[in-house]
Amino acid sequence: MKPSADTAKPHTKPLSRAERKALLLAELEQQRVDILVDSEFLQQAASPLDRNWQSFKLPLYAIGGFAAYRLMRHPGGAMAAGRKALAGYMLFKSLSY
Repeated sequence: MKPSADTAKPHTKPLSRAERKALLLAELEQQRVDILVDSEFLQQAASPLDRNWQSFKLPLYAIGGFAAYRLMRHPGGAMAAGRKALAGYMLFKSLSY
């Protein structure tokens, strides 16, 4: 099927290297602007989570420090608890299929 005059693309001269570079630079600049806008939106959306995280930070550090101290003093208990947790997880995984 031969293309008609309406559907045929006009023969255009290929872009020069400088024109292609200008187009690519313009596209990069637009992508940078899009990233800045999206990052600002993400920052605003995540700010409530960040504020709430700050209230949990100190207690989590204290609990982690206490757990580390207990682990250093009595490593066998933590290893046994870890083995039980792993066995429970594996049992859960095998029953969930």
